Amino acid sequence: MPRIAYVNGRYIRHAQAAVHIEDRGYQFADGVYEVCEVARGYIVDMTRHLDRLNRSLSELQIAWPMTRSALQLVMREVVRRNRVINGLVYLQVTRGVAPRDHAFPAPGVKPALVVTAKRSDPAAAAKKAETGLAVITVPENRWDRVDIKTVGLLPNVLARQQARSVGAQEAWFVDPDGTVKEGASTNVWIVTRDSRLVTRPADHGILRGITRATVIDVAAKLGLEVEERAFSVAEAKQAREAFITAATMVVMPVVTIDGTPVANGHPGSVALSLRHAFFDIAEKIKA
Repeated sequence: MPRIAYVNGRYIRHAQAAVHIEDRGYQFADGVYEVCEVARGYIVDMTRHLDRLNRSLSELQIAWPMTRSALQLVMREVVRRNRVINGLVYLQVTRGVAPRDHAFPAPGVKPALVVTAKRSDPAAAAKKAETGLAVITVPENRWDRVDIKTVGLLPNVLARQQARSVGAQEAWFVDPDGTVKEGASTNVWIVTRDSRLVTRPADHGILRGITRATVIDVAAKLGLEVEERAFSVAEAKQAREAFITAATMVVMPVVTIDGTPVANGHPGSVALSLRHAFFDIAEKIKA
């Protein structure tokens, strides 16, 4: 069965899906996006994702391409047409198509919307969680507004490629003072020796991860204490556990940082317990 995409009002084959060459997302990275996990036939944390989409659009002064309720229907329809039971649904909104000029186009230019969905293998993800991931650290070199989920991700792309080139799976951005910001596409956590979960505050300098927010809910349900504060690379290397969170991988243990094993170099029980409890506690909307 061919994949189906939604592009500006039409459901079309993914292979034929295209946007105009003067779409401002292509020309200027003038757009935002969201990615929702699809698990067991449900779209996970849709409300929080659309709330964050609303904030991103507002910060960039981009109008909604349609009503929120209509967008929910499109997302569910794309998931349904692609028969995705487990996977991801991706949506992207740009300022639209207009002659190339740095300033905003004239009023009346309609924002552009693309929605796609793809399947994933839960068994493969579970197997990866059993072994954990390797990460490297890289200097922070992104713009100051990483709290907006824009499609301008070139530093993230280069960081992830740097990780891949040395056999790691993620890169963590690090401030000049040695504190960890976030991953190229993930939020970062450690577990201290006295079993407290630590993650950087989401008030500035990192993206307000939706999975991050839900993991805080999961931790509360499991009776785990969460402390939102900065931590250094050195503290992370000495932690009881480290893990990353994102809609694309939920909770994934980290077993080495810059080649240094975290604890015994194996996934920890706290990360795995959060991963196992996540679906039952997260919001679920039938696709």
